[in-house]
Amino acid sequence: MIRALGRPIPLGLALAFCTFIPVLMAAVRVVQIPLGALPEDSLRLASFPVAFFLHSLAGVLFGILGPLQFVRALRRRYGILHRLAGRVFLLAGVGLALSGLALLQQVESIATGLLDAARGVFGLALIAVLVLGVAAARAHNMLRHRAWMIRAYAIGMGSGSAALVMFLVYLITGEPPSGLTTDIVVVSMWLLTIAVGEWVGQAESTARMGTGGGSATRYKRSLG
Repeated sequence: MIRALGRPIPLGLALAFCTFIPVLMAAVRVVQIPLGALPEDSLRLASFPVAFFLHSLAGVLFGILGPLQFVRALRRRYGILHRLAGRVFLLAGVGLALSGLALLQQVESIATGLLDAARGVFGLALIAVLVLGVAAARAHNMLRHRAWMIRAYAIGMGSGSAALVMFLVYLITGEPPSGLTTDIVVVSMWLLTIAVGEWVGQAESTARMGTGGGSATRYKRSLG
């Protein structure tokens, strides 16, 4: 759990709130791409419809399953479902990264080099972090596994956190934000999201280690 205004907020709920807009936008694109009904500002991505569709679909799955995977009550009661959803979450994360890298290579960018470089670095980082998370699970180190998965979600959905700011700018100006200043904001929000994910993961690990291992043991039992 994390705290806001002195009250604890469940991690899953906080993540769902922060990523609601990008997940909703990705879900809309999943419908628009097969119908050929993309808005004008997305038509350049439609030249590679398979990669764009897979990126949008993976974003929806990754964005929805992430918060659910971090809900402790669901994990304890439905351990088998947690494991199955975790596999889908893993595949969605890899698909999100690979399709994003493919679009970065194939589509002419309208962003600055700063944002393109960040997309490339974070795409590769997402794959690496997911691999480390799987390795931790296979080693039965579930505290480390959870920390890596939190990092993966922060990296995969980090640019989406900027959507909250960009959406407000769009409502005020009526124009989609663009330019170097916008890209700096996006990258900054991405890095901030990753930093928060790191802080949450470290805080949870420290708290559970402080219980003498009891929480870790229960966590392993919940996973079977």
